Amino acid sequence: MAVVPPFPTLRPTGYDWLDDEPVFDPARHLQLEPPGATTSLAELGYSADEIAPTATPVAFSEPFRVLSDEGAEVLLEVARRLRGHAVRAGDRIQNTVRGGCYRSAWLRDLCCSPELTGAMSDIYGTGVAPHTMPVHLGHLNYEPTEVGVAVDKWHHDTIPLDFVMMVSDPSTLPGGRFEVFVGTRQEAAALAAIGERPPIDRVLVPDFPGPGWAIALHGNMVVHRGAPLDSPAERITMVNAYVALDRSGDDQSRSRDLIGLDDPEVLYAEWVRHAAWRAAGRLNALIDEVGFGTGAAEAADRLEEAVVDVARAVEEMRAGLTPIEHYE
Repeated sequence: MAVVPPFPTLRPTGYDWLDDEPVFDPARHLQLEPPGATTSLAELGYSADEIAPTATPVAFSEPFRVLSDEGAEVLLEVARRLRGHAVRAGDRIQNTVRGGCYRSAWLRDLCCSPELTGAMSDIYGTGVAPHTMPVHLGHLNYEPTEVGVAVDKWHHDTIPLDFVMMVSDPSTLPGGRFEVFVGTRQEAAALAAIGERPPIDRVLVPDFPGPGWAIALHGNMVVHRGAPLDSPAERITMVNAYVALDRSGDDQSRSRDLIGLDDPEVLYAEWVRHAAWRAAGRLNALIDEVGFGTGAAEAADRLEEAVVDVARAVEEMRAGLTPIEHYE
């Protein structure tokens, strides 16, 4: 287990705080209520071997409350003020804001809240921390310009663990449902290969009672999407990402998809810190675990495994832009 690097004290060039924001107060702005139940990766069809290197066997939760009425109102106002920074995420999402926690102190303090992080650890059944790459904190998605276009296409996330929270009131929306495929990534890929999408009888539509309610996801293992709206409406969701404190498992982050999406001023510095944090934990474990009698082959394998995230980051940074993955 480990402590993650703190949120940076300095902001990137060109990022200014929103003015006249309220101060985040967990006593006023949070109303944490645990989900009624969770679904496991095994229930989606993943094998024991596929689950073993992941952060948790949990796939997703039922909707659970995160924000009080006042907190939901503040978040909606923050999201509306940040909309002017929206960019397109390849051919997957038309309007998204990344790095919002460098612009909104309220959003930063919500996403890094120890109370919220503790609640997410309880849901996942393992210790977690806000993602070590802050671009993944407080990610906002907005409705597309055209009616009938998916808010976010069928995909699995670039991050291991996260929640999707309704910012605008879901009860007022004409369509735009959040949908989960009850199946594996491999099944979704096989359907996409023949030009098909998840069949309706294998699509779960969680019922969000209102804004400020969320669903916890094992993001890079669960295929999901934001469905199209039926008529023009404001639809805003927020995604907050987490990392497992136990670094012995796979990273599960897919940072290469962020090239061309995230601001280079921010992306590479955060990516370096994330890969270094992962490797530092694994290297420190080797100091305690490797003893006399270790052979050359085993020693080399253990070292190579410890720095696999660094090696992958170097390779992907040098490879440059690649298409953002999705299943449509």
